Parts: sequence; C-alpha cells; structure tokens
Amino acid sequence: MTAEDRKMLARINKYAEEALADIDPQKVQVGAQLEKLKPILLKIAGEQGSSLEDVFIRYMDLQSEAACLTDSKMRQEFQDELNENGSQPFFYR
Repeated sequence: MTAEDRKMLARINKYAEEALADIDPQKVQVGAQLEKLKPILLKIAGEQGSSLEDVFIRYMDLQSEAACLTDSKMRQEFQDELNENGSQPFFYR
C-alpha cells in the first residue's frame, strides 16, 4: 500500500467515523451505509478525475488489504504469545 493509498483510506475512514456514527452496521443495509459515504467518494473522484465506481473499488481493495495486514499482525502477535506460554491454539474471528 502506497503512502497515497494510506492517505486516501485514512481520509475516507475519518469521514466514515462521523457519517456512520449513529449507524449500527449489523442492522443497517450495506447500501445505506455506502450512500452515507458517497459524498467523500464523489469528492475524491472529482479530485482524481476518476469515476465514483473506480474510487469505490479502490477503497474496498484498500480496506481489504488493511484488514489482511491487521489480521496478519494480530496472528503473529498471538502466535508469539502462545508459543512462549506453550498454550493450546487460539482462534478468533
């Protein structure tokens, strides 16, 4: 992930924290959540000369990549901890 990618992702996530603050993601449909993000996605699309769809796809790719990196770091931290203690395998979701 490039520095530009991280900036874009951070910008959208910051906006999402405010725009989706009152939304329970378990109860509100994804389409309604995305509608709340549309203003920032349109703004970025305009700045980059891209389509809304292209920015959305890039955002989803970056979000997936960030989630995978976080998961990998967490697994590594837990693995180190479990190996030190000789504990049984630990699973999380």
